[in-house]
This record gives sequence, structure tokens and C-alpha cells, in this order.
Amino acid sequence: MVAKQEKTRNIIIRHINESANGTLFFNNSFPEYDDEYVGQILSDLVSEGLICRLCRGVYLKAEQTRFGIAYPSISEIAEAIGKRDKAQVLPTGATALNLLGLSTQIPMNPIYLTSGSARIVKLGNRTITFKRAVPKNFAINGEKRKLIVQAMRYIGEQNMTEKDCMDFRNLIIQYPETETLEKDLPAMPTWIRRHYLKTLKEVD
Repeated sequence: MVAKQEKTRNIIIRHINESANGTLFFNNSFPEYDDEYVGQILSDLVSEGLICRLCRGVYLKAEQTRFGIAYPSISEIAEAIGKRDKAQVLPTGATALNLLGLSTQIPMNPIYLTSGSARIVKLGNRTITFKRAVPKNFAINGEKRKLIVQAMRYIGEQNMTEKDCMDFRNLIIQYPETETLEKDLPAMPTWIRRHYLKTLKEVD
């Protein structure tokens, strides 16, 4: 039994060593082994300095720079947690604006919609809040279009300035995502769909 456990530990260590810096690991990153046992090994490897713990159940193969540890972006961490949970995740509000390049402000405590369990993940002095949402929130398929719709909803129809309209017009043109457009249009709020159709008509 001891030899088997040591073999499992060595396999996990080798996998981590062969992974790129910035790779995230979870208890279920090694599905061929028991999650609880993998968690114990990962916790031991934190003590040994091979990986670091970002928060409960989330581990990082850290890249050391002259400025300290280089952490993945909040977006990368949120996406990885969603993948672990086999759930869809969708950035909302100011996070969507930032990811689209429409805002330089990086939210300290971003909120993501999820098809999985609602939870708050603490990352030092920051948090990622996952709010469970109904399936219709994930009906948009275009990768950039998802963010555009969330960002427009965050600003709101009544608060859209001329600059906002132009910014979103440019993004719609830049990311046409024509392969999903036909299915995505009916899933949009009416006023956003109207904005999309107006923009698309202008560039035809």
C-alpha cells in the first residue's frame, strides 16, 4: 500500500513538473485517483514549496519573477473553476467591460454567473462571487458577443452615451462571429438586438 501511494505521489509530482508555470490544479485534476487523497498530496506539496494554494481546493504552479509570484488573471481562475465544476461561467458588469477593453478598471471582487453552484471564492484580499443563473443567461454562443451583451446590460439602455454606442458598434464590427449570429440574436434583450441589427445593416 505504501509503495502504491508513493507511486501515485510521484506521478502527480511528475505531472506538475511537466506542466507550464501558471497551471492551476484541483483535487479532481487527476480523475484516476480519489479526490480526497489527491487533495492531501497537493496540500503536502504546498508545504514542500512545489505549488502554492490560491484558496481552498485551488492550487497553482507558480512562476517566480523578480517582482514575486506571477498569478493568473481572475478571469483565468474563474474559467478554470468553471471547468473543474463542469459549469458555464460568464463575467458580468465591470468585469465584462474590462475584458472588452472598454474600461481600465479591474474589479477587486468580480461577479460571475454560473450554471453550477453559487459560491464565493476568496483569493487573499479579493473574492470571486459565482451567482447561479438560469440557462437563458448562457444562451449567447459568440465568445465576444457574450461579453458585449453583458457589458451593455450593465450600462443599461437609458445610460448609453454616444461614445458607448460607438464603442459597442466598433466591437460588433470587429467581432462579427457570423457562425453564431442567427441563434444569438433571439436570445438578446430587445434593445441590444436592435443595436446589433442597426450596426449590421450599416456595414452590409
